[in-house]
Amino acid sequence: MSTFRAINFSAGPSKVPEEVLREAQAELLNYGGTGISVMELSHRSSTFEKIISDTEKDLRDVLSIPDSYSVLFMHGGGTGQFASIPLNLLQNKSDVADYLVTGSWSDKAKKEADKYITAREVVPKRKNYQNVPDPSEWNLSPNAKYLYYCDNETIYGVEFPNIPTLNNGAYLVADMSSNFLTRQFDVTKYGVIYAAVQKNVGIAGLAIVIIRNDLISDPMTITPSILNFKLMKENKSLYNTPPCFQIYITGLFLKWIKKNGGLKAMEELSRKKSSLIYDVIDNSSGFYSSPVERSCRSRVTIPFRAGGPEGNPEMEAKFLKEAEALNMVQLKGHRSVGGIRASLYNAMTLEETKVFEKFMRDFAVRNA
Repeated sequence: MSTFRAINFSAGPSKVPEEVLREAQAELLNYGGTGISVMELSHRSSTFEKIISDTEKDLRDVLSIPDSYSVLFMHGGGTGQFASIPLNLLQNKSDVADYLVTGSWSDKAKKEADKYITAREVVPKRKNYQNVPDPSEWNLSPNAKYLYYCDNETIYGVEFPNIPTLNNGAYLVADMSSNFLTRQFDVTKYGVIYAAVQKNVGIAGLAIVIIRNDLISDPMTITPSILNFKLMKENKSLYNTPPCFQIYITGLFLKWIKKNGGLKAMEELSRKKSSLIYDVIDNSSGFYSSPVERSCRSRVTIPFRAGGPEGNPEMEAKFLKEAEALNMVQLKGHRSVGGIRASLYNAMTLEETKVFEKFMRDFAVRNA
């Protein structure tokens, strides 16, 4: 059996630590002496109940989540939460929430919320997203229940440098799908945090919701049961068959994070990896370029152009072809913006990043 492994820069589903994959492989046919796979376990069994409870405990340990917050394991990835947030937190179309749109994902969330509530965009619509607008530019509503934002926009590479501060009585709702568990933060600054796990702590098919207990109440009557936070809390995320294997993999991933130094270590690793790549871009005499303002450049999703400030499609195609020949894959930028994108999630090692850094430097020297 081949053990070949490419250096995988996929934006999602993304790289999983080899240690986690090998552990799952070893247990695939016979989990814990049961004689069956986790994929075959009843979600009502005591064996799976331990898997899901241990996963929640490890997440609480890693993030220091207090008892005043609930952890829910939800179907639907991040996109499912675009609807579940307004449906669970507000009651009707006249209820107001603010949306800070800084990229494609927050824009999609706002458009989904428009179906159910009055979702206000707090900054003017922009064609391109290259920064986080200064708070002095935000037009917050005095009667908004919450401010929604996406902490890291994967397509444009915009990441919030700080937790927003509000003075209008609203609470924060954050989509952290792409930078979840890559840096330390205070959970109690938020009303709700959610993250699809397939970037930094698992595989596709699972979303984690961390919600302040006082915000869990009866949702809108049109809310599907599968998106109902109250039902999920009352049933310990076992109202229906959950994404069992995804929860299991997230549990293994969390143990890997704890074993490797927790959030402090993940944050330091993220800083080192992204600094390597931005250093190449900034010192390439214009051969590479990043469109994002330095104050809010993403540490985990780095889109850039090659062959000049606006990018040269032929040069970028050559870059991607040569990178793939060296087993560095899934570097093509999102179809809506083009260019190149390097995703440096938790499982990407510093050594792998250095291989890519060297290739970038060599390619620029040969093609400038």
